Amino acid sequence: MTNPPPTKSLPDTTCRPVAAPQPVDTTAVGEPKGAARKGVRTALGTDHHGDDGRRAIAWLHISAPGRGAVPTATSWCACGRDRSAVGIRRVLALAADHDSHRDTCPLRTTQEGRAAA
Repeated sequence: MTNPPPTKSLPDTTCRPVAAPQPVDTTAVGEPKGAARKGVRTALGTDHHGDDGRRAIAWLHISAPGRGAVPTATSWCACGRDRSAVGIRRVLALAADHDSHRDTCPLRTTQEGRAAA
C-alpha cells in the first residue's frame, strides 16, 4: 500500500501536548492586602436608587395571547376594587373604567385634594 500524495501539511502528531506555564507568585487563597480597608466606605450604605415613598396601588392586566384569541383583563386596586372582563368590547370598557378610577379612588385622593376641590 502506498501513501497518498500530500495535499496539505498536517501537524506532527508524535509529540504530546505541553501544559501552559502557570503563574507562581500569586496566592490562591485570601484577598489582596488592604482591599477592604481601602474600598468604598458605604458599600452597604444607602440605596442609590432611593425610595421616594411611592407605591403602586392599582394594576390593570390585559392578556391577548394571539390572533383570534379572546382577550381578558383584570383591574385591581388596593382600595378593594377587583374587576375582570372577557372579550374585546368588555376589555376596552374595563380599561377606560380603570383609568377613570384614578380620579375617584379614596387611596389616591388626599384630604388636601378633597378640600381644594
